[in-house]
Amino acid sequence: MPHYRMPDGEQLFVREFGQGQPVLVLSGLGMHSWQWLPFLYPQAKNHKFIIPDWRGFGGSQRCSIPEMDAISSHWRDIDSLIEQLQLDQFSLIAYSMGATTAMHGMQYSNLNAKLTRYLHIDQTPKISVDDTWQHGLFSQQQPQFKQLLTEISQLLSAKSHALQLSDLDSSSRQHLLELWLRFLQLQTSNKFTPLIFNMALKQPKLQSLILPMQRLDYLAWYINNYLYHNEDYRNAIAQLACPSTFFIGAESKLYPAAGQKIIANSVKSSKQIIFEKSGHTPLISEPLKFGREIAHFLQD
Repeated sequence: MPHYRMPDGEQLFVREFGQGQPVLVLSGLGMHSWQWLPFLYPQAKNHKFIIPDWRGFGGSQRCSIPEMDAISSHWRDIDSLIEQLQLDQFSLIAYSMGATTAMHGMQYSNLNAKLTRYLHIDQTPKISVDDTWQHGLFSQQQPQFKQLLTEISQLLSAKSHALQLSDLDSSSRQHLLELWLRFLQLQTSNKFTPLIFNMALKQPKLQSLILPMQRLDYLAWYINNYLYHNEDYRNAIAQLACPSTFFIGAESKLYPAAGQKIIANSVKSSKQIIFEKSGHTPLISEPLKFGREIAHFLQD
C-alpha cells in the first residue's frame, strides 16, 4: 500500500484496491482504513476504492501534527491526494469527521464540482449549538460535553511532555481515564460500555486500549478541534449538485437525527436512509443493512 507525500513533507498512508470508477472514502475519527473492507471489498470489481488513514491512525500514525486545526489539516491532505491521483469526477463516501472534512472542502475549495455521487454518514454541518442551530454535537448536552473536553484538554496541556498514557503519573493517568469514562457515558446508551471501562480502570495493561489513540499529543489535537470548531457548512452542502445519499442513525446522541434530516432535505438530489436501530455507528449496530445500502449507493 502506498504512502503519499503531503504539503508539509509527511507521508500519508492510503489504502487502494479494486478497479473501475474511483471512490474516495473518508473515515470517522478513530477508524482505520481496513475497517471498511467488509463493506467495500464485495464492490471492488467495478470500483477502485481510495481510503486514507488520518494522521495519528493506522499507517499514518507516525505523521507529525501540523500547526493548524485537524479539519483544515485533513482537507489539505485530501486536496493534495486528489491532485496527486489526478481525480476529477469521482464518488465520495464520508463518515462523521470525514464528512466534516468533505464539507470543509465544499466550503473552501471546489470539491462540489468534482463529485459524481456523495454519501454522507451521520454528521452535522455545524458542530456548535446556538440560536440558529440546535442540532450540533450532543445538542442540548453540549455544555456538559464541552466542559469535559475542556478538562481533558487542560490536563493534557499541563502534561504536554507525556506522549503515551504510561508517561503520565498515576494520579494524572487515573484522572484522564475517569474523564474519558464520563465522556463515554454521555454518548452511549450501551450499559456494557461503562462496565467494561470500569473493569479496565483496574487493569493497567488494558488502560491504553481504552483511549481512541495511543499518542496523547494527537488526542489533545483532536479534542481541541471539537472544542473550538465553529464552522458552519449548511450553505456549502446545500449547494451539492450531484445525487446524494444520507445515512442517518435514528438514535444518534452525537448528532440528532432531526438536524440531519433538515440538511438532507436542503440538498436537491438527495435521499435518506434511516438506520432505526443505530446511533452514530450504523456500521456496527446494523452491519448487514449498512453493507446492503453501501452496495445500493454504489450501484445507483
